[in-house]
Amino acid sequence: MAPSPPPPNLGHAGISAALTETNVRVNSDFRGDQIVLYGAVFDLAARPSDVIVIVRGPDQPVRIAKKSKIAGLWINSRPVVFQGAPGFYIAASTKPLDDIARFGELRRLQAGVDHLAMNAPAEQKTETRYGVRDVVVSSLGADYLDWQRAVVRLREADHLYDVNEHGVRFVDKGLFRAEIPLPAEAPIGQYKVRILLFQDHQLVAEKDRELTVEKVGVERGLYLWAHRRPWSYGLAAMAFALCAGWAASSAFRRD
Repeated sequence: MAPSPPPPNLGHAGISAALTETNVRVNSDFRGDQIVLYGAVFDLAARPSDVIVIVRGPDQPVRIAKKSKIAGLWINSRPVVFQGAPGFYIAASTKPLDDIARFGELRRLQAGVDHLAMNAPAEQKTETRYGVRDVVVSSLGADYLDWQRAVVRLREADHLYDVNEHGVRFVDKGLFRAEIPLPAEAPIGQYKVRILLFQDHQLVAEKDRELTVEKVGVERGLYLWAHRRPWSYGLAAMAFALCAGWAASSAFRRD
């Protein structure tokens, strides 16, 4: 008998994706937008696949304080500044993240708000333990995770953080679509869009895309002025407020 032919080499799965719009222009009438992404999974073996789409805006420091009741008064504690927190973050997927990948992989990829890598460097210090090892510890102690979760809660309340377990759907065999809401409060800057393909809880392919959110018109001029020359912008704003107050008092002054 002739030997049977070897099985075909099906190779690894691949993925391709594109945004319908790569530039979002923000003006005074901006009420938010929708980021739409289309993609395709290429796999000759037609294995079951899941997709995670992560849209991440520019990092911004977050300053938070905890209220404590002292002698009957609510007083803010010393503020804590977290670094590495994205100004905007949404993870959309074909099903719950825990059903797509294992905890360690989600943490490594920062897939999901619970896996974002943010820290408070001003609260950290290095201590020598047992006389032989230097370790980094935080003055926040056991409350460290509570502070991190507070950052997430604040941004979720402003619709800047979200996890949508059904935000990606397959519209045809191998073709998928994702819709990501971009609120009016979304920060200006360069956004990173990451598309991850999983099969059997393993990451098999990924693609990166970019999205720009920028102000246009008069708003762009004011934005650049405020960020590039903050002192002159602040003085001009004070002068405008004084003039507006004087004009209002003159208009309603009674003899």
